[in-house]
Amino acid sequence: MKRGKNYNSAVEKRGEEKMTAEEAVAFVKENASAKFDESIEVHIRLNIDPKKGEQSVRGSVTLPHGTGKEVRVGVITEDKADEAKKAGADLIGGQELIDKIKKGELPDVDVLVASPDMMPKLAPAARVLGPRGLMPSPKTDTVTPNVADAINSLKKGKANFKNDNARNIHQVIGRISFTQEQILENYNAFMDAVKACKNDAHKGQLIATKSICSTMGPAVKIK
Repeated sequence: MKRGKNYNSAVEKRGEEKMTAEEAVAFVKENASAKFDESIEVHIRLNIDPKKGEQSVRGSVTLPHGTGKEVRVGVITEDKADEAKKAGADLIGGQELIDKIKKGELPDVDVLVASPDMMPKLAPAARVLGPRGLMPSPKTDTVTPNVADAINSLKKGKANFKNDNARNIHQVIGRISFTQEQILENYNAFMDAVKACKNDAHKGQLIATKSICSTMGPAVKIK
């Protein structure tokens, strides 16, 4: 892939040495050159076998300063529809929404929340939602009777994460316009949440490598 001058210049400045988190964040901010407010992303490679369910890493974190992105929240419920509407849900539906999902019609949302009574009905849609990271789960507090609390948390900066089939986790932790302190606080909160997912099925260190980058910039490896 052909890269622009600014990208190549940043690669030269970066070198191959790993940086501290503070150095990496400063470098990413200083070398962002896009004309829009780029996202800042953390990429983690895990020491797991993604084919073994007990080793999968899945959790949630409330980023102190949010991601800088408006989160669209969908709610699958029937009895809690009014509560979800008052809390600011972007999409609300019951069985009719589940039927659409089962046909492959994905809702235009970033996160799906479901009330517990809807989970047996939603289970057949897992094959559609699961690969896209949209399947509600008690592990990420997206299956809950308190849908209003879930919506408020997600809107304020709560993010759900899980490893992919290549044993990686990708997470947006802010924007270039954030201060370095805000980005670092979000980074530390995210890393703490990932480390907290370590269980008896994980041998040795859970995290193999970690890096940070902006949307259009090169990745910086972190010590």
